[in-house]
Amino acid sequence: MADYRELWKSLDMDLEKHDQLCAVLPELYGGVYLNQENRPEGMNYFNFVVSEVHGLRIQELAEHKQKGGKVIGTFCVFVPDEVIIAAEAVSVGLCAGSQFWVGDGEKVLPRNLCPLIKAFVGAKIGGTCPYFQSCDMVVGETTCDGKKKAWEILNEYVPVHVMDLPQMKRNKDYNMWMEEIKLFIKEVEKLTGNKVTVESLKKGIDVCNSKRRALKRLYDLRKVTPSPISGLDSLLISQIAFYDEPERFVQKVNELCDELEERIKTQKPKGKKRIMITGTPMALPNWKLHHIIESLPAEVVVEETCTGTRYFENEVSKEGETIEDLIKNLADRYLNINCACFTPNENRIQDILNYVKEYNVDGVIHSNLSFCHTYAVEYKKVEDALKKAGIPVINIETDYSTEDAGQIKTRVEAFLEMI
Repeated sequence: MADYRELWKSLDMDLEKHDQLCAVLPELYGGVYLNQENRPEGMNYFNFVVSEVHGLRIQELAEHKQKGGKVIGTFCVFVPDEVIIAAEAVSVGLCAGSQFWVGDGEKVLPRNLCPLIKAFVGAKIGGTCPYFQSCDMVVGETTCDGKKKAWEILNEYVPVHVMDLPQMKRNKDYNMWMEEIKLFIKEVEKLTGNKVTVESLKKGIDVCNSKRRALKRLYDLRKVTPSPISGLDSLLISQIAFYDEPERFVQKVNELCDELEERIKTQKPKGKKRIMITGTPMALPNWKLHHIIESLPAEVVVEETCTGTRYFENEVSKEGETIEDLIKNLADRYLNINCACFTPNENRIQDILNYVKEYNVDGVIHSNLSFCHTYAVEYKKVEDALKKAGIPVINIETDYSTEDAGQIKTRVEAFLEMI
């Protein structure tokens, strides 16, 4: 990575502590990703993105801000990026997948809380993530009680707008979500000084739908046995999707898919077990579970998570000639995401069963971040449905530390032998 210290200094970062993070990431990435055999050439772009993770993209954000543009940070797939793009702002998904940030988060949050929440709060208050430091506003949502209260604390460090996500999917809940989108539009217009119009919102829909189509194309190729790309590489691409420049990202994903389609023509069976991961999201740089699984005779072929299928499944319709029409289309698409925060949530169970068939899955690993009660409680319904369908399933609860890696590997080995 080039020298960006002056840029980081202008963002009021803790440079000494940030240096510690920068010293760890290359070794971690090299050990997890660069040791893979026979990786597609198209992954070189994504290697470059990681090598410049706190550099080139941050420079692009800075240049956007110098021209009067705004940067808006998001934490959840329920925040409609279409609105942000329509107001000529840049949306960045804020990563929170490292144990490095947890300590700072615990200065203001209880220890017995989800590591993702502790990490994103720690990343901001510790001044060690340039994406957080670049944001003019961040957008929270009410997907769990931990997040709901954490926004109040985070608001002391950066302006926070919270979208109140309904917990059910009745008609009145759809109406409520439409009102939340309208409020969000007003906040974004106020921040940027730009009006969200029918034309600009349709443009935002086009940009986001093209990204969804590229990711779906990638995931569809993983349905082939054997998968032409590792689960690790697919996870990395999904993580990068949250903050990379959208049009460039779409181009690079499609170029990779062109290569994978050629690779499929000549590849031979490898005898690996095909694994689905479902459960909590895996934010950058949380690669632990995929790395463990694929160090064994197994390949991760699909993730039913927010950093997997939930991020790109279903497009937003452009039908309609008024803002009201397009807001309804946004509400329809986003409330069709089957997060565990909803009750009842039978549609998520059905999604998992459908993906088992589509991806020819041999077994399912339910990944749960420690103290994420929402997904932990819902595991019982997931387990019952999979067992009834005759699909092996195991629940693994973990955090961002590496202390339990050996134990997890032993459990996954036993699971693969049992399949």
